[in-house]
Amino acid sequence: MIQSEKQRHNGDEEVCIANGVSYEKIPQEGSSITALEVFFSGYPRMVGLSLFPRLCQLTLVGQSISHIKGLEACPLLREFWVVECQLTDISGLQNCHQLQKLYLYDNQISKIENLESLVNLQVLWLNNNFITHIEGLNTLQKLRELNLADNNIEKIGHSLDPNISIENLNLSGNKICSFKELTLLAPLTCLRELGLKDPQSSPTPVCLLCNYATHVLYHMPGLQRLDTYDVSSKHLKDAAESTVIKKMMYYNMRVRTTQRDLAETQANLLENKRNLLQLPENRIRALSYALKNVRTTLCPQQRTFDAYVIHLQCDTIADITRDPGLEHKILSKLDTLKERLQFWNRKLEEIESWYERDLAQATKRNEMMVYFLLMELETVGNIRFEEGCSTDPWFTSCYDLLLSRFCAWDYKAHGITGIKINRIIRIHNRSLRLRFEDKLHTLLASEENYKRWLEYLFYVSDPERTIEKNEMLHIPEDGFKTADMYKALGRERAVPLSNSLSVTDSPRIEYTQRQANQGTSKQSIDPLLFRHGQLIVSKVFLGRSFPIHEGDSVDALNYPKAHSVYRNVSPEQIHSGCDCSQRQSQWFVFDRELVLPEYLIDFEYITQVGKSIPCLSFNFPIFVNPPTSSRGTDDPPPNDINLDEETLNMEPMLKPRPKLLSLDEKTLLNVARANVLSQITVLNLHGNSLSKLKEISHLTALRRLTISFNEFTQLDDISHMPNLEFVDASYNHLLTLEGLRGLGRLNQLDLRWNQLTRAREETAVLRKHAPTLLRLDTRHNPWQRPEAVRMTVLGRLISLTHLDDMLVTEEEAGAAVQMAAGSRINQASLLAHSRTNSERPRSLSLLSAAQLLDQLSPSPWDITGDLEQGWTTKITALNLDSQRLSRLTNLDKLVNLRWASFNDNDISKVEGLDNCQHLEELSLNDNCISRLDGVSKLHQLTKLSVNGNQLSCLDGTVLDQMPNLHFLSVENNCIGSLNGVHRARSLFELYIGNNIITSTRDIYHLKALTNLIILDLYGNPLVEKLESYRVYVVFHLPSLKALDGVAVEMTECENAKDVFGGRLTPDMVAEKLGHSNYSDVVDLNMQSSAISMVDLAPADLFHNMRSVNLEHNNLTSFSGLVYLPNIKVGLCSRKSTNLNFH
Repeated sequence: MIQSEKQRHNGDEEVCIANGVSYEKIPQEGSSITALEVFFSGYPRMVGLSLFPRLCQLTLVGQSISHIKGLEACPLLREFWVVECQLTDISGLQNCHQLQKLYLYDNQISKIENLESLVNLQVLWLNNNFITHIEGLNTLQKLRELNLADNNIEKIGHSLDPNISIENLNLSGNKICSFKELTLLAPLTCLRELGLKDPQSSPTPVCLLCNYATHVLYHMPGLQRLDTYDVSSKHLKDAAESTVIKKMMYYNMRVRTTQRDLAETQANLLENKRNLLQLPENRIRALSYALKNVRTTLCPQQRTFDAYVIHLQCDTIADITRDPGLEHKILSKLDTLKERLQFWNRKLEEIESWYERDLAQATKRNEMMVYFLLMELETVGNIRFEEGCSTDPWFTSCYDLLLSRFCAWDYKAHGITGIKINRIIRIHNRSLRLRFEDKLHTLLASEENYKRWLEYLFYVSDPERTIEKNEMLHIPEDGFKTADMYKALGRERAVPLSNSLSVTDSPRIEYTQRQANQGTSKQSIDPLLFRHGQLIVSKVFLGRSFPIHEGDSVDALNYPKAHSVYRNVSPEQIHSGCDCSQRQSQWFVFDRELVLPEYLIDFEYITQVGKSIPCLSFNFPIFVNPPTSSRGTDDPPPNDINLDEETLNMEPMLKPRPKLLSLDEKTLLNVARANVLSQITVLNLHGNSLSKLKEISHLTALRRLTISFNEFTQLDDISHMPNLEFVDASYNHLLTLEGLRGLGRLNQLDLRWNQLTRAREETAVLRKHAPTLLRLDTRHNPWQRPEAVRMTVLGRLISLTHLDDMLVTEEEAGAAVQMAAGSRINQASLLAHSRTNSERPRSLSLLSAAQLLDQLSPSPWDITGDLEQGWTTKITALNLDSQRLSRLTNLDKLVNLRWASFNDNDISKVEGLDNCQHLEELSLNDNCISRLDGVSKLHQLTKLSVNGNQLSCLDGTVLDQMPNLHFLSVENNCIGSLNGVHRARSLFELYIGNNIITSTRDIYHLKALTNLIILDLYGNPLVEKLESYRVYVVFHLPSLKALDGVAVEMTECENAKDVFGGRLTPDMVAEKLGHSNYSDVVDLNMQSSAISMVDLAPADLFHNMRSVNLEHNNLTSFSGLVYLPNIKVGLCSRKSTNLNFH
């Protein structure tokens, strides 16, 4: 017998002995045996199983088995144990299709694999192995119990999404440290038992975080047991949900405050931009006026210019005839005027560029703060961000650290002389800190002086070698990448750090410069493209550190005893004139757990030439003549203005013409030098004070009309002129093109420098009434959404060849038409943006339900096949944000719609929602809505957001129809009163900031809202107008928990009672009487009103009041009554004492 046969024979005997079966009788009895067990005996190889073809259960414990073999002959196997063996992989199970329970715990398995065929598997135990990733379970849709405890798993990801039947999941003793990973278990709706802190395992790091149980119970309300504890109580689930809702309300308020700060910054930037634009615009206006005047001196036959004129100055024409050199002077003056106009137009572009750059910086910082706030919410406060100020000791230390490691000599080639620190944010990440401290404890259990190995080092993201869009936002949350990840990105196999700003920032600077040289980066007016930067300051344990050996790569394998390695800056890079004592070094730390990010610094470099341009100060170097000189904007540019004046005073000097204030037939004939009106084909009325053109309709032959530099607000008077081809209406006050009709031959229209705001409406007029338009100029109008004007115009005026003096390309026109076609609600948009979920996702997100479902859930529709009948009735969520919609149409069949969002469109009327009776959330932010009539039938509505529209009031009759409305946001509208809001009796949250509410009496409209806990009135004139505004509001609305983004403290409530308690004020009188016509008040009865003092100021409001009854109050002084001019009788005592005032 050969050796292998002998081993197989011994194995067969071992199995028989262990199970009390006679080896000799196996041929007769083997087929009847259904269960085998082998415990702690010599069975190193799985042999002899072919003798038991009907085997259903096989248990192997404590063997030296490294591979699963021999199960091909056991097709009926349903339960299989290989426990406490030396199994290194999962294999040999492909024929076990009936397997229902598989136990492979306490082995050496490093990967979940080869389980695809086990479609009937219900129980899988892989605990106590070396598994790092959850994978290979996609086909196990019947899996009910999964035990992965005591492995090395850090991420859950979406790996368990297909396993919808899981009821029991154990992940204890792994390395999961983020709440985000636990959130990914929420789709497992059958999950009833979850273990992350099993008593038999070490706790998963995420269990050590604050609010761990609250987070789990909120996201998985179906759980019955958590970490072996019974959590089935409804009270526990409700408490968790209540806590989360309060957190979400708080962070919603914080985010709004941050966004409000951005809006204020933008308003300041706009105001500064307007101030800076005044001079260039005034110069352009003067030069343009002169240019058009000079052109009027040229004869109609001069085709060099695009404006034909009839209104000529005959004396000048005669002078040209007598003096041929005069024409040359005119042409020279025209050229010079054009040059000066180009100069000032460049200044406009510079100002706009600086504005856009600073706004982009402010927006980027705002987005970062919003991202951090959302991170705080998602982690339930286990990651926090603290913005520092100069009074914080840590802020000063961090500030000084960065300054001490900045050396201007390193940047001499770039003209950088200093650094400005704009913001320092302290990072509090409980999970990363626990990981860092645990690692230190492991390494330094017996070391007392470990602090000498701690250092603070810098990190700046290398944009060329990172996969994230903004790595600097991810590091505070997840920490640094692993060494292998950095290696995969083409960097050293370690975390790269430095003690020098110039060393750590050099990859970013070099990349930005390369991009600029290659022409792949966006053109910027700032010559220092890398001016703004961010760095992370980390606490680092350097441990045993060695210098990098020349020729060796940075890899832990090359330095087995090192925690880190370093490379000093070469001596030739050290500047002889620099007095910096710090040695500049690059550090590479092999274990990312030894690097703890603690601070995020937002900085900018200060340059020698030109000023640094901080966002809030917005001091532009407008009048810079690069690269040799610089002048600040506060200094006037006398040389430029002098050049303008010299240009305007060039020969020939034109005689001023009398301005026309109105037109009649005689004036028209005189101006045009014509005998009858029908002869006039070209008319120039430039530079008058005209606002009407009533007689112009008689000029039936008119082809070209110039009315620039007048006072027109509309163009109705030029309607129905059948031959009109050219109109120059620049430099007027046009508010709208509505009323313009019947210009069938118009092919050129100049609308520059007017007051047009609505691109969609104006182009709709032109599309209908000027269908042959070829050239249109719309520049320098205060358009709403200016970035979208060009595509809006081109999408509707398909005949245009030139827009804003730029050629329209075929590609651009096609894209615009396609975009316009997609701006209507149709079947395609409904399929793309609708969802059919029955429940709102349990997610710690501030997005609306419609936005959240659009983001998280895949589209449920198969667009390749035929749609089933009634598919629209299944739609529950619809997100049509930023689709350029002008109307809400084709929604009548969405009868089960519950959540809808139509933000950032051009909707002017709420309509088409009458059939959406189940709608609970509706968002219409950033549209053009002026009335809310269209929501009156939405009785189930709980949340309504209409920020950034044109509402002027809150219609109480509409709000009365929404008894379930808990949340109302109408910020950034034109609302002047809170009248009507009292009809929304169920409101918990009201956001009505940045409107035009001025009266203190409006606060009384809120007193009926007894459930109101969050109120935001910030940005209304009332806030600045009313002395002690906050105390006043808190007094009248004692239920408030937060006002204007700031929590209401108990001490504030007490103070409010002390200040306003018992005061008889005009507002109190108005509330009592139901009106504020104080002059109508003759007799005032305020009995039993808990009044302690009278404050009816100013007294002349009540000049007709004769008597006041103040019986049964708490008056301590009558002094407030003596100032009332006509009071005769006052009853002011608890005992009805009569006090007469004569």
